[in-house]
Amino acid sequence: MEFKFNKISLKDAYIIDCFFVDDNRGGFTKSFEKNIFLEAGIEFSLNETFISKSAKNVIRGLHFQINNPQAKLVTVISGKAWDVIVDLRPYSPTYRKWVSTELSASNHKAVYIPRGFAHGFVALEDDTLMMYQCDGKYDKETDTGIRFDDTTIGIKWPIDENVAIHSERDLALMTFAEYERAPMRLSNGKELI
Repeated sequence: MEFKFNKISLKDAYIIDCFFVDDNRGGFTKSFEKNIFLEAGIEFSLNETFISKSAKNVIRGLHFQINNPQAKLVTVISGKAWDVIVDLRPYSPTYRKWVSTELSASNHKAVYIPRGFAHGFVALEDDTLMMYQCDGKYDKETDTGIRFDDTTIGIKWPIDENVAIHSERDLALMTFAEYERAPMRLSNGKELI
């Protein structure tokens, strides 16, 4: 199967069917190839890769960097997650809107998250491994987010809050109203558009 770039309702974001083949030995998945992404109109330069491991019902996010936001390519390499992205670019036609998709080791999908978006997910199985490939330097000082349950954004999470597991950091994240007072900035100091 070749790469397939599926445009979604959020401007500049994609759900990607990754290259995948299988045979009697197992399978092979490729989530990124620079030239193929460029042909699809996605300029992506890999700066860092990391993996998170989550128990079932862990909600992570909604995360982003205020300064020099990163573009991200996320996929699940083991387990299953309900992934969500939110457009936080103040002048975007899809500002404040969100889209979700299921990512799993078996469906070979990835989400391309442009600069200016928040990202989060809930693990639907134990030992869910989410791989993040990031374009742009990590900025620890402005690594932050908006609470998963912010009513202005209004995400409808697919699990009951009574079973959800959160970090203390994520429970202390800002509201959307607080974000609007100090939105993300590009490296030249201008607001994202």
